[in-house]
Amino acid sequence: MMGNPLHLLMNPRSIAVAGANNNPSKMGTIQALNLLKDGYRGNFYPIHPAEKTVLGFAAYAAPEDLPEVPDLAIMIVPSKAIVPLLESFGKIGTKRAIIITAGFKETGAAGLDMEIKINEIARQYGIRFVGPNCMGIINSQLSLNTTVLPTAKEPGLLGFASQSGTFLSQSLPYLNKRGIRFSKAVSMGNEANINMVDALEYLGEDEQTKAIILYIEGIRDGKRFVEVARRITPHKPVVAQYVGGSVSGARAGMSHTGAMAGPDFLYNGIFKQAGIIRVNTIEDLYAHGWTLATQPPLKGRRVGVITNSGGPSSTIAYTCDAFGLEVPRFSDGLQKEIRKHIEPHASASNPVDMTFDLSMGKLALTLPEMMMKSGEIDALVLHGAMMSGYLKEIYPNLKELIGNISLDEFLKVGQLDRKIPDGTFDLSRIHKMPMLISTFFDHEDNYIQGYLDTNNPVFYSPENTARALASLYRYKQIKERAPHQDVALPKIKKPAKEMISRALTRKQKALDEYEAKQLLACYGIPVTKETLTGKVEEALAAARQIGYPVALKACHWEIMHKSGKGLIALNVKDEIQLKKEFKNIQKNAGKKTPVLVQKMLKGSREFLAGMTRYAGFGPCVVFGLGGVFTEVYKDTTLRLAPLADADAREMFADIRARQLLDKFRGMEKVQLNRLSQILRALGNIALLHPEIAEIDLNPIIIDGAEPVVADALIVLESNIK
Repeated sequence: MMGNPLHLLMNPRSIAVAGANNNPSKMGTIQALNLLKDGYRGNFYPIHPAEKTVLGFAAYAAPEDLPEVPDLAIMIVPSKAIVPLLESFGKIGTKRAIIITAGFKETGAAGLDMEIKINEIARQYGIRFVGPNCMGIINSQLSLNTTVLPTAKEPGLLGFASQSGTFLSQSLPYLNKRGIRFSKAVSMGNEANINMVDALEYLGEDEQTKAIILYIEGIRDGKRFVEVARRITPHKPVVAQYVGGSVSGARAGMSHTGAMAGPDFLYNGIFKQAGIIRVNTIEDLYAHGWTLATQPPLKGRRVGVITNSGGPSSTIAYTCDAFGLEVPRFSDGLQKEIRKHIEPHASASNPVDMTFDLSMGKLALTLPEMMMKSGEIDALVLHGAMMSGYLKEIYPNLKELIGNISLDEFLKVGQLDRKIPDGTFDLSRIHKMPMLISTFFDHEDNYIQGYLDTNNPVFYSPENTARALASLYRYKQIKERAPHQDVALPKIKKPAKEMISRALTRKQKALDEYEAKQLLACYGIPVTKETLTGKVEEALAAARQIGYPVALKACHWEIMHKSGKGLIALNVKDEIQLKKEFKNIQKNAGKKTPVLVQKMLKGSREFLAGMTRYAGFGPCVVFGLGGVFTEVYKDTTLRLAPLADADAREMFADIRARQLLDKFRGMEKVQLNRLSQILRALGNIALLHPEIAEIDLNPIIIDGAEPVVADALIVLESNIK
C-alpha cells in the first residue's frame, strides 16, 4: 500500500539535511549526528552554504549541487529560509520533506502566511512533508532517528504519532529505561501537510507496528479519523491521550445538547465509536501501548495475582475489580498444590501472597507457571521479583557485619545460589497469556532488567499494573464488537424540506415545537399526540379529542426554553383547569402566543437525545439521562453521525443510568429497537438537512415500554460544517 505519503518519507534511501554543521551546540548538528550514530545506512548529504565538510561528509551549498535527488529533505534552518529551500528541493525532484523549523502559524498572521506559502510550493512540486515546528521521525527498522536524542538500538513494536515533539524526543531516555521501543514514530508539528490521520493510517498498515499510541491536542478531519481508526482497531489496538478538552474549550450552543457537548465529551464519544482506548496520562499512554504491543490477547477476565506482600496484592485486586476484571478464588485443588511451595501462614487463595519469602525461583517461575497451567486464570500479575537491586540496598547496613567486602563481591556471593532459572522471562510467550510485572525496583535489578530485555511490561506501582491489564481487557471487548456496517441514508422527505425552507424564508432561528415534531415524525420518530391552538375554545376542543389529562405549552420559535417561565402546564385534568392555565400561559408569554395541547404521558423514566455539530467532525448524536436534572447529572454520551444500530446500543451501555433501560421497579424493559431508531434518525436528519444546527429532544418519556418525544427543539442555520 503505497498511497500513504509516509511510506516513502519513513523509508528514504537518501537524506539531505539542511542545517547540519560542525557546531555541537546547534540543533541541526545534533539531529544529523543522531541520524548517523544511530545507524542509518542510506546516503547522507549535508547542505551548508559555507562549510566544505560537515561531520566528516562532503557538504553542498544548495540542493541543486547534490550528486543525486534525495528521497527526503530535512530542514533545520531559519524560518525565512524555508520557502526558497523547499522550492529548490522541489525543482530537483525531491518528494518528501521534514520541516523541523518553528516560526509558522503558531506565531501569528505572518507565520501563517509563510505556512500557506510552503503548502503552495509543496502542491506545485508534488511534495508531501511533516511539520513545520516538529521534532522529526523514528523508524527503528532502518535505524533512522532524526530527533534530538538517541533512541534504542533494538527495533521496537510500538507506533507513535504525537502532536507534541517533546513526547517523542525528550521522552526517549525515560522510555529506554523502561524497555519501551518505538517501531515507527512521527512528530506531527503544525500538520500543515501530512496530518495525524495520515500517520494513524500509516501505522495501521505497518507490519512491524503491533500497537499504536496517539498524543492528541486536536483533530481537524474528525470524520476521516473515525473512518481510518474503525478499519484499524479490529486487528490492531490504538491508545490515545487527548488533552484539549477543558471546559474553557467547550462551544456553547443554543440547545441543551449543544451546551453540554464540550470537546472532551466529543472525543470520549468518537474514541469509543472508533474502538480507541483512552488514557489520561502520558505515562499510561506509553505503558499501556507497550503492554498491548507485546502481550498475547486476553482471552477472559480472570486475573491471577502473586506477590510477596499483602499491600500490593490487595491494591492490584482492588484495581482489577474496579475495571471489570475478576480475581477469582482458586479451586481447592490448585490451592493445595500452591501450599506445597509457600509458608504455612502465607495465602494460596488468589492473590497468592508468599509474604516475606526471598525464594525468587518460586515467586517468579514455579508458582506463576502452576497458575498459568491451571486453566483458572486468563492473565497474571506478578509483584516483588528482585535480586541484585535488593542486595544493593541492604549492602550498606550489612557491610561491616560481613567483613567489609566490596559490593561486587557481596553481589557475587549473594547471587551464587540464586541463579535466575531458565524460562523465567518466557512464561507469557510459552503459555500465550499476558503477564505484567509490578515492582518498586528499577532496571538496575537483574530480574527487572531481564523482564525489560524480553518485552515483559514492567510497572512501578501495583495500581498502574492493574490499569494496564484493564486496557488489555478493553481491547478484548473492542475486538468482540460487531463489525462496522456502512449506513445508507433515507431519501429526503419533501414536507421536512419545505418546512425548513419556509422557516428560513421567515428568518426564523428555530422551528417551534409543533413544527419540530412534525419534521421528526416525517422520519419515523415517535412524538406526542398534540394539536396547535390559538384560542381557548380550540384548546378545549383539542383536549376533549385527545383526552384528559393534557399538557399545555406556549409554542413559538422564539421561545426555545420554556421550563421555569410559567409557559408550561402539566397534568391539566379538566376544562376549568385548562381555561385557567391557558390564560396564565398567555399572561406569562407577554403577548398572544399559540398554545400546544398535548397528550400527558404517564412514564416516569426520562431520557434525552440530540444532535450538535463540531468543526471537522460534522453532526454528532447525543444520548443520556433527561428531564430537569440533565445539566446536574450530565450522564450523556455521543457518537458521530450516521449511526448504525450497534452504535446506538453502545450508547445505551455508556450511560451510568443504563439500568433504567431495563426492567426497573415494576417498569417494563424499554423498547431499545425504538430508542435506537430515534438516535439513528437524528443522525440521518442532520446529514440530510445541513440547515439544522442543533436538535434537542428532552425529555423522551418512556410510556410503558415505548419511548416518545415529549418536547423538541430544532435550531436552524449552523455556521459549523
